[in-house]
Amino acid sequence: MSLDGIRKAVLNVKPYVPGKTTEEVICEKGLSHVIKLGSNENPYGPFPAALESMKKELVKLNTYPDVSFREIKVVISDIYGLKAKNVCISHGAEGMLQTLGKVFIESGDEVLIPSATYPLYTEISSLMGADILTVPMKDDFYLDMDSIRKAVSPRTKLIWLNNPNNPTGTMFRKENLDKLLEEIPSTCWVVLDEAYAEFADQEKLPDISAYIEKGKNIVSIRTFSKAYALAGARIGYALCREEIAVIIDTVSEPFNANRVGIAGALATLQKDMKQCAEAISKIRDERTKLFRSFTEVGLDPVQSQSNFIFVTTPFDAQVVSERLLDRGIIIRPCSGWGYSRSIRVTVGTPDENSLFLQELAFVLDSLRKDD
Repeated sequence: MSLDGIRKAVLNVKPYVPGKTTEEVICEKGLSHVIKLGSNENPYGPFPAALESMKKELVKLNTYPDVSFREIKVVISDIYGLKAKNVCISHGAEGMLQTLGKVFIESGDEVLIPSATYPLYTEISSLMGADILTVPMKDDFYLDMDSIRKAVSPRTKLIWLNNPNNPTGTMFRKENLDKLLEEIPSTCWVVLDEAYAEFADQEKLPDISAYIEKGKNIVSIRTFSKAYALAGARIGYALCREEIAVIIDTVSEPFNANRVGIAGALATLQKDMKQCAEAISKIRDERTKLFRSFTEVGLDPVQSQSNFIFVTTPFDAQVVSERLLDRGIIIRPCSGWGYSRSIRVTVGTPDENSLFLQELAFVLDSLRKDD
């Protein structure tokens, strides 16, 4: 079917393919129990205060939230030693990424995107009519920051960086970002997506507050979906210079985050941080155990700074994924990123991880026999 009047850029955009939901797999496979390790969710939330605050907020759903989101901006800015004017709120990190595409990209602008990273960057850039320059990853699955820096031209408008990177879980060195920000032209901006930063070694993260105070052309994106266990609440935020924050808020739709999600996010920051820190610690511990288990059975995992592990198997990733789905385990094949034998596995609870490893061993053994 063809439609007249649709922008060419829209027709050329490839739709984002999300991980399968539990409900989908139960329906498709006729299973009674499914473990979801494909969407990098936090299995330990929502946390108590957040849940209670969201319940109380339900009676106010007939009214719009505070359009300026003043209270949560103040709380977030205090965490980073910034001002509330340095914070913008959005409908999930994705909402902020979409807004930044509208803010920065004009048709024909050049944008730089690593070859294996969050695919929404490419979709947004294509939709806005950008010329996309893809920068290959290093052989060890790290972003090639030297190549990204050398690829910057006077036409480069935006550089999309994910740190830790999805799907590889790797991080770049802080000094590499320092060099990039020193060398880019004044018309070029860096979008630093830090959706998984809370799971990383904090001393290895770039100091976004220092960059903002120095007036650097950078916008950091954070989310409450991962570490804060509020994926369904859809709350994200940006940290940036005041001048660009005004523009972001102007371009954003009014009331662009829901009051229930805001209530949950605020309660998490104010009352649930002990439980949140404990959950992050559990995930990091289980991440270490999963990594060790992969190596013990001869697989090739990458050291992760996130709440998932990227691991290469001897077999086709799609086949491994489908065999695991048949047994009620959802993971993410990485063939769409160009890694035909690699999978991405969210770190679940100890019981979930144990069952996953058991089923993975069964699947790999059956594939070896098929060979």
